[in-house]
Amino acid sequence: MMEIAQLLAEHNGENYDLHRKYINPAFVRVLRIIGYDEVYTKGEGAYLYDQDGNKYLDFLGGYGVFHLGRNHPKIKRVLRELLNLDRPNLIQMDCPLLAGLLAERLTQMGKASYPGLDAVFFTNSGAESVEGALKFARAATGRERFLYLDHAFHGLTLGALSVNGSEHFTSGFGELLPATPIPMNDLDVLERELKKGDVAAFIAEPIQGKGVYIPNDRFLPEAGRLCHEYGTLFIADEVQAGLGRTGRFFCGEHWGISPDIVPISKALSGGFVPVGAILARREIHKKVFSGLERAVVHSNTFGMNELAMGAGLAMLEVLEEEDLVSNAARMGERFLAGLERLKDRYEMVKDVRGKGLMVAIEFGPPKSLKLKGGWTALEKVQEGLFAQMVVMGLMHDHRLLTQVSGHRVNIVKFLPPLVIGEKEVDYALDALDKVLADAHRFPGGLWKVGKDLVKGALLR
Repeated sequence: MMEIAQLLAEHNGENYDLHRKYINPAFVRVLRIIGYDEVYTKGEGAYLYDQDGNKYLDFLGGYGVFHLGRNHPKIKRVLRELLNLDRPNLIQMDCPLLAGLLAERLTQMGKASYPGLDAVFFTNSGAESVEGALKFARAATGRERFLYLDHAFHGLTLGALSVNGSEHFTSGFGELLPATPIPMNDLDVLERELKKGDVAAFIAEPIQGKGVYIPNDRFLPEAGRLCHEYGTLFIADEVQAGLGRTGRFFCGEHWGISPDIVPISKALSGGFVPVGAILARREIHKKVFSGLERAVVHSNTFGMNELAMGAGLAMLEVLEEEDLVSNAARMGERFLAGLERLKDRYEMVKDVRGKGLMVAIEFGPPKSLKLKGGWTALEKVQEGLFAQMVVMGLMHDHRLLTQVSGHRVNIVKFLPPLVIGEKEVDYALDALDKVLADAHRFPGGLWKVGKDLVKGALLR
């Protein structure tokens, strides 16, 4: 009989060799170039531990999955209970109780942000939630075209890819769905496209994940009003920004928007089981499932599985019990205030922005001649390498896990678990302070890392 603990012990450290051979050798190479090829063996709360017992503070959070940190004991207990109950999972020709309870809970908790979203469809991921949202919009409106924002990211399946704002992701995959990009904050262009009368939906992240770009206070409410004026549905993609990430249950509450459809996923199961959902107005749902013959016209196999539903219920309970939405707001304010102080001290810090614990720091060209030389050398090889150098410095010297927020951008993004406290915020700020101090000394300091990065980029 296979013993998982024994299997893991026997093959410990083979991670990257196995991935290079069977999964994605290009990604393995990237991780080795930037020094991210660690072998992690444990996750607990906001921290990761490698095979040598070293401790890492995780401000990447599985791309925003771990609102509760890793391995929250309450969700573990619920999953163990479900397994021990020998539940009749995935009968398919039934209506699972836990799915109904989770749908009820989501609509109740979401009312303060988005009243009127009283129909739920469960999915397996954020991309699938977006795919379903686009499909629902076509069914409800009888129209085919979509509008989306520049810099948008809604997933990488073919429909979601059609509303992706980066050519880096869309090129090479052939013809996509008819969709038109809109510049953020440009209501004139939005209305011009809506007037054509063929737009099923306008989809937007309230805060964009790639770059943490935030609209002005007028844009999203007016965009929603214009959509409704011209018979177009408004989809607010809350896959990354939702479920408390920005200090509100749903991010769009910051602007008082009223979307028709809301895809969610990522944090919903606490990081244990793939799960997502589409929240929609009942009248939209009725146009999709419009009669007995179309009762299962949109479905999936695993969307309402017992483990995902149980984990979702437990996650929402922990979110309330531990007051994590408010904690995200408080810790986000502390983190942003600290980043503002760093901006005042370091010339290459161009901007800091965010809400709650969805935060970014953006870098720009320096004015001093010495630093200009280093910046230019990096950027000639590839745009965004300065931010990657900072990410490497945070990891190498401080064991702080972060990421560059997009392709060829000088932006570092932070998505820490919502369970962090002042200790973790202050540690991250101190690490950034030291790395930026190194980056503002040329030659030497962090620029040695930059040289290695350039070599790796040139040899790829």
